[in-house]
Amino acid sequence: MRTKKFNLNFFALAFAVLFISACGDKKAPKVEVSKAYETVENDPTNTRIYTLDNGLKVYLSVNNEAPRVQTSIAVRAGSKNDPATATGLAHYLEHMLFKGTDKYGTLDFSKEGPMLIEIDSLYEVYRGLTDPAARKAMYARIDSVSQVASSFAIANEYDKMVSEMGAKGTNAYTSQERTVYINDIPTNQLEKWLTVEAERFRNPQMRLFHTELEAVYEEKNRSLDSDFSKAFTALMDGLYPTHQYGQQTTIGTIEHLKNPSLTEIKKYFNTYYVPNNMAICLAGDFDADKVFEMIKAKFGAFESKEVPEFTVAKEAPITAPVIKEVVGPDAEFMYLAYRFDGVGSKEAELIQLCDMILANRTAGLIDLNLNQQQKVLGASSFTYILSDYSAHMLNANPKQGQTLEEAKDLLLAQIDSLKAGAFPDWLPTAVINDLKLGRIRQLEYNRGRTSMMIDAFIQKRDWADQVNDIDVLKKYSKEDIVNFAKENYGDNYVVVYKRTGKDESVAEVEKPAITPVQVNREDASPFLTEITGMAFDDIQPLFLDYKADINETALENGMIVRSIKNKTNELFTMYYVFDMGNNNDKKMSVAIEYLPFLGTSKYSPSEIQQEFYKIGCEFNVFSSDDRTYVTLSGLDENFEAGMKLFEHLLADAKPEEEALKSMVSNIEKERTDAKLNKGNILFGAMASFGKYGEKSPYKNILTSEELSSLKADDLIAMIRDLTNFEHRVLYYGPKSQEVLVEDLKANHKMAESMKALPESVKFVEQENEKTKVYVVDYDMKQAEIYMLSKKELYNPKTVAAAAIYNEYFGGGMGSIVFQEMRESKALAYSVYSVYQTPGEKDKSHYAMAYIGTQADKLKEAMAGMVDLLNNMPESEKSFELAKKAALEKIRTERITKASILWNYESALKRGLDYDIRKDVYDAVPNMTMADLKAFHEQYIKNGNYNIMVIGKKDGLDMAALKSYGPVQELSLKQVFGY
Repeated sequence: MRTKKFNLNFFALAFAVLFISACGDKKAPKVEVSKAYETVENDPTNTRIYTLDNGLKVYLSVNNEAPRVQTSIAVRAGSKNDPATATGLAHYLEHMLFKGTDKYGTLDFSKEGPMLIEIDSLYEVYRGLTDPAARKAMYARIDSVSQVASSFAIANEYDKMVSEMGAKGTNAYTSQERTVYINDIPTNQLEKWLTVEAERFRNPQMRLFHTELEAVYEEKNRSLDSDFSKAFTALMDGLYPTHQYGQQTTIGTIEHLKNPSLTEIKKYFNTYYVPNNMAICLAGDFDADKVFEMIKAKFGAFESKEVPEFTVAKEAPITAPVIKEVVGPDAEFMYLAYRFDGVGSKEAELIQLCDMILANRTAGLIDLNLNQQQKVLGASSFTYILSDYSAHMLNANPKQGQTLEEAKDLLLAQIDSLKAGAFPDWLPTAVINDLKLGRIRQLEYNRGRTSMMIDAFIQKRDWADQVNDIDVLKKYSKEDIVNFAKENYGDNYVVVYKRTGKDESVAEVEKPAITPVQVNREDASPFLTEITGMAFDDIQPLFLDYKADINETALENGMIVRSIKNKTNELFTMYYVFDMGNNNDKKMSVAIEYLPFLGTSKYSPSEIQQEFYKIGCEFNVFSSDDRTYVTLSGLDENFEAGMKLFEHLLADAKPEEEALKSMVSNIEKERTDAKLNKGNILFGAMASFGKYGEKSPYKNILTSEELSSLKADDLIAMIRDLTNFEHRVLYYGPKSQEVLVEDLKANHKMAESMKALPESVKFVEQENEKTKVYVVDYDMKQAEIYMLSKKELYNPKTVAAAAIYNEYFGGGMGSIVFQEMRESKALAYSVYSVYQTPGEKDKSHYAMAYIGTQADKLKEAMAGMVDLLNNMPESEKSFELAKKAALEKIRTERITKASILWNYESALKRGLDYDIRKDVYDAVPNMTMADLKAFHEQYIKNGNYNIMVIGKKDGLDMAALKSYGPVQELSLKQVFGY
C-alpha cells in the first residue's frame, strides 16, 4: 500500500535493492562533446545539448514511440525577476505571448500599431493617478481606444495555428524563476511549429491587453478563494521574509494588478527574453540533425544581450519557530517547513534523502507511524528545490477531534526519529533505488524528458549533473543522514495553520467597466494563411486491432487474462479487475480501504509494507461505484515474490479492531471535510444531483450508524472472498502471455467456479423537462456555474460530430466559447462547453457548460453562455481548422503500452469491439458546416438545463438566476446525503 505523497518533483516508485545495487557504483557520467553538440555517457534519454552562436540552448531527445514531439520553450526568468514595484509582470507577459506580433493577430498593423502605443501611454498615466474619478475616466478612455484597436485585431491566431497542426496540451506557466511555453505536436509539423514560435518571440504585441488583464484579475480571485494557495503563500513568506521567493507572488499583488504597466512588461521582455537566456527542449520522434538545422535557421538570427545578474537576497537564520495562521472555508490542515541552500548544494541533496526516509508512500516514518497507524487523517513530506534556496516541507490533515498543534507535534516526533536514526539500515539504499525507478518511469514519457531538460537549464546545471543527480546520493551513509538531521532540523521551522472559518482579510479585485472587444474570427492574417498552407508529409493513422494487439487467454474457470508486452523496460503492472463496486455492496469500498491497515499471521501491518518496499513492489486498491481494482506493480524480476506476498495478504489478512475504529472515524472526518471543499461540492455532489436528482450514486454510502456497526471479521471475510468472484487480470510487463498464465495458475488464489457478481443498484438519470437552477451557499469571492442537459443514450454515430463540435465550439483556447467569453468580453477566467460522451452504453450524453467568474459578473456571464448555446456563431474558417485539428490528432496519436488494455476496457463498457477513432477519422472529412449546425440544432440549442451554482449567496444575483427557471437552494445534506 502506498499512502499519497505530494512532491513537487516526479513521484518515485520503489524497486528491488539488489537489482540496482548489482549494477555497481557508477563513475560520474562521461561528457562527450562533438563539434556540434554535447552528450553524456549512459544518459538514458540520449539527449543532445547544442548551443547556438547567440547562446540559445537546444536540448534534443529522440523517442520513436509515437510520431509526436513534446515541446517546451523555457525562459530563465519568473516572478523573482519582477520589479518590486510591479509584481506579476512575468505572469502578465506569459499571457500576452499568446496574442500575436506585428505579423499575426492583426488585420492591419500599420493602423493598429499606433493605437497600441497610445494604449501603452494611457496605462502609464492611469497607474500614476490616485483620484478615483480621474482613474475611472482614464480607464474609460483606455476602454474606448482598446475597442477601436480591437477592430484591427484577430483573436487567438496562435491557438488556431497550433490547433490546426494537431497540437495538444497547448499552455504555459510561470513560477518563481521560470516561464515555460508548452505544446505536444505531430512530428510532421515541426517546421511549421518552429516558424510560428520564432515569429512569436520576435516582436510580440500587447494587444487586447485590458480583457486579458481582466482574466488575470479572475485568476487572482481564484487564488484568493483557494485555501491551499493562501496557506502555501504564507509558508513561503515565512521561509523567505527577504527573498523574492516569499515576497513576490507569481500573480502579483492586488495593488500592482490594478496599476499595470505595459512599458514595464515590454522592458521585462527585452531584458530576459533573449536567446542566451532561453532554451528549446524537444523530446519525441524526429531526426535530431535535421531538427537542429531547422532551429538554427529559425532562431539563429536572434540577438543575444547581457542578462542582469540576479542578486540573491540573503536570509538570516531562522532561530525560533515562525507561526502563521490562515483562515478559510476548506477543511483544516497545516504545513511545517525548513529552509536550506539551493540546487546543487550538499543540503539540497541530503534533504531529498531525509524527505524519502520520512515519507516514501510505503515504508517511511510518516507512512508507518502516522498514516498506517491512523494517528492523523493524512500526512506527507516533500521538497521544493530552487536555485537560490530549497525547502523541506511537511503537511498534515488532522483527524477527528485533533488539533493542528497536535498534528504538528506528531510530525516533529517523526523528525526526532529521523535524528535518532530510528529507521532500518537498509532504508537509505532502498530509497535511492526507489528514486531511480521513479526516474525510469518519468523518462518513459516525452514530457518527463523535457521536464528534466527544463530543470537543468533553469537551474544552470550541467547535463552530466542532472543525469547523475540520483547516483550522487549514494555517497551519503545512514550516519551522514542522521548527523545532518541533528544539525539542521531544530526550532528553525515555519508552521502554517490553516483553520476553518471566515477570512475577513480577503479583498477581491473588482471588475472594471469593459466594452466587449472584437475578435474578427472570420479574418486571417497573411502569416496564418502562410502557415496553414505549408506543405508537410502525411502520417497515416494507426488504429487498434484489439484481437491482434492484446494477448488474451480464458482459464478453465472462465477468468480472462489479457496482457501487453512491455518492450521498453523491466517494469510490470498487474490489475485484478472486478465489475462490482459500491453500487453492488456499500461495504465494498470500506473493505478495500481497510486492507492496507492489516497484517497477517506472518507479518505485522508495518512489516508487510516494509517487505513490499524491500522487493521493490507496491500494491494499491481502489473501489468506485461499479468497479474494484487491486493492483500490483514493480520490477518484473520480483513479480513472483511480490505476487506471493500480495496473495498472502489477501488470503491471510487478520482483523485489526483498533484500525477499523480509527478508519471509521477517519471516514467520518473525510466526509465532513468533503462538505467544506467547493470542488467536491460542485463537481462531485452537485453534479451527481444534477444528473440523478435526490437519489444519486454520490449519496449511496453507508450511514454513520452502519459504519459504526461494521465488524472487522465481516470485512476480512469480504477481502478473502474477493478473488472468488468473477474478475479478469490485466498485465503490462515483460512476461510472455504463456509465462504469465502459468504464474497466475501457480500463485493466484481463485475458485474453480467463480461466483456471480452481486446485483447492482440502478440509478435513474433525470429528464430535463424544464430548466432549473440549484444553488449552494459557499463563502467565496467567485461564482462557479455547472450546466447539464441530458440527451440520448450513448450513440456511437454521434461521436464524430461531437468531436468536431467540441473542437470548434467550446473545448479549447481557439474555440468560440473561449473567444467570446474570455477574449472578447472578459467574463470568465475558466470557461468551456462540450457535448459529453458517456463511458457506458446505458448512460446518456450530456450537453455541458462551465463558467468560473467573479460573482459580480454572474448575470452577464450566464447571459453570454446561454446566448452562445442557443445561437452558435458560424465560421467556415474556424470549422475547417477544427476538422484539420481533429484529423491531425488522430493521425499522430499512438495508443501504446498499458493504455491499449484500458482503451479496450472503455470500448467494452460502451458495447464496442473496435477502435471508435476509425469512425471519427472516416466521417470528419465529409462533414460540412451544415452538418455541424444540424448537430447543434438537435442536441444543443434551446436545451433544458439543470444549472448548478456555487457561491456566496448574498453576492449572487438571484433575480438573474430566476430568469432561467425556478431557483432552489440546496443544503449540503441534500447533495451529500449526510
